[in-house]
Amino acid sequence: MKGVTFIMKLSMAELAKYIDHTNLKPEATKADIQKTCEEAAKFNTASVCVNSYWIPFVKEQLKGTTVNPIAVIGFPLGAMSTKAKVAETIDALEAGAEEIDMVINIGELRGGNTDVVVADIKAVADATHAKNKILKVIIETALLNKDEIKLASELTVKGDADFVKTSTGFSTSGAKLEDVKLMRETVGPDFGVKASGGVHSYDEAIEMIEAGATRLGVSATVAILTGAKDDSQGY
Repeated sequence: MKGVTFIMKLSMAELAKYIDHTNLKPEATKADIQKTCEEAAKFNTASVCVNSYWIPFVKEQLKGTTVNPIAVIGFPLGAMSTKAKVAETIDALEAGAEEIDMVINIGELRGGNTDVVVADIKAVADATHAKNKILKVIIETALLNKDEIKLASELTVKGDADFVKTSTGFSTSGAKLEDVKLMRETVGPDFGVKASGGVHSYDEAIEMIEAGATRLGVSATVAILTGAKDDSQGY
């Protein structure tokens, strides 16, 4: 950001490996998803993150690269049954997903039913880890207060996930620095933290990483890595 001095300096190639290049738009066509994959392959991002339907296509498009396919599960509301989330997880993993990003049951979290939230996470974590893959848990920070963000982060760790993630990108706002810092403080130094939504420039990406993010979920990858004007909308 203008006037901010960063401690961290990352090359574009180094920054690319923090990025889950994302296309979760419901209107995305096969051509749109193909373009996303081509961009990810060109810049060698960590992954391509898509709705689970597209995983077989994305796996084929990324063949011969080091870019991983990621599927979102229970997306974007998190209000599906645990059984449905597990079934979608297993289907996505069998189709080629290397990582799973699931949405918690936000209503049950806000209602104080923490056992339900943990059981929901744990069931998806067990299905994911059975295939030796990674699970990220989306807590939708825009809908939570600070105490709820801290609690959701604690429950994510308790549920045996691998990352806690800020946002779907479909709510009122995306990642905020103070939320990323709180999540990092809560989960400790070794647990994954993914900042998603609202990151549109190199400086914003570095800010999130300095705040504690170990992964970034963005659609503005090309803009971030080239300094081009960001013309993406939403997540």
